[in-house]
Amino acid sequence: MTPQTKALIYNFVGFAILYIPLYFLIQHFTNLTGWLRPITAAVATTILSPKFQATRTKDGVKIFMSWMFVKGLREVK
Repeated sequence: MTPQTKALIYNFVGFAILYIPLYFLIQHFTNLTGWLRPITAAVATTILSPKFQATRTKDGVKIFMSWMFVKGLREVK
């Protein structure tokens, strides 16, 4: 599996792990109905979820993560 594919999968998993509970929290604590509930959850999750990117370095292609709760970039093994 290429590092680009792994980064895409990591992005999806990180998004899904935050989206599902956030969707139900929004459903429980707000009066949003219809399309507003999933759109609000998606926007909030996009802001809160970690971002993964495969980048070419002099040591080869590596996956890096940035997240608003972690300072700087982190290399993913």
